[in-house]
Amino acid sequence: MTTANNDHEEYQYINLVQRVIDTGESRNDRTGTGTLSIFAPPNLRFSLKDGTFPLLTTKKIFMKGIAEELLWFIRGDTDSKMLDAKGVKIWNGNGSKEFLEKRGLGHREEGDLGPIYGFQWRHFGADYVDCKADYAGRGIDQLKECIQKITDDPTDRRIILSAWNPAALPLMALPPCHMMCQFYVHIAPDASSKNRLSCLMYQRSADLGLGIPFNIASYALFTHMIAQITNTEPHELIIQLGDAHVYKNHIEALQKQLKRRPRSFPKLRFKKELKSLEDIEQLKFSVKDEESDFVVEGYQPYESIAMKMSV
Repeated sequence: MTTANNDHEEYQYINLVQRVIDTGESRNDRTGTGTLSIFAPPNLRFSLKDGTFPLLTTKKIFMKGIAEELLWFIRGDTDSKMLDAKGVKIWNGNGSKEFLEKRGLGHREEGDLGPIYGFQWRHFGADYVDCKADYAGRGIDQLKECIQKITDDPTDRRIILSAWNPAALPLMALPPCHMMCQFYVHIAPDASSKNRLSCLMYQRSADLGLGIPFNIASYALFTHMIAQITNTEPHELIIQLGDAHVYKNHIEALQKQLKRRPRSFPKLRFKKELKSLEDIEQLKFSVKDEESDFVVEGYQPYESIAMKMSV
């Protein structure tokens, strides 16, 4: 397939996948599956204006998983069983007793992932006990600090949320792949318009088949949420990848996806006004729109394509 050149933003993803399949370096990896890989490709940029939600359309994306995992991060949770109980099983492999033992964490109960993403976002620097301990008031609440800066000091160049904590990496079931993001507030020219909010995310390790479609949607949803409670307009999501790779057992499935022409991105709508971080923590998502606090409208993807997750 020749590389497509089209105005639709999804072609950034399609063209990157094609480039990695065509030119990627064959490499061994932690999972033993093998990958084709390139390093530091040009960043991906997605507009978030007017409620635009860059949920990829060339295959159906697991929106319930995106929403529930993000809310789980925001609440600072680290127990994969909480997601599993909601039908989201994406962390089950990394939380299995076998995997934890392989990481030298066999003393933990199954599902206890250690001080991963949400813990670092909400309790950076706190001592990790287990997934059931109460960490209220412990460590640095980076997310709360980011929200405060966006609201009160919008030109601050340190509106940064980091999940990468070298001291805590040995305690994590899986070190963070999407390891940090930086928010940027575009100042409104006059009082008649709102400031605009953009997010730049850096991902050290990028599984293009399964991970990146998920990550794009997750950080887009995250930025929309933060914009809501800071009274800003969502503007743009930018993603910079480090090791961008295609697992070799995903190539056939991706080649099928590459033949599809992208359709219009859907819109994201919140049913109630969000005014605080606590409001976000209490959000509920359901595939049944009438039971959900936010909905994805106009999503018309192609059918899903099965790919095996490498653990």
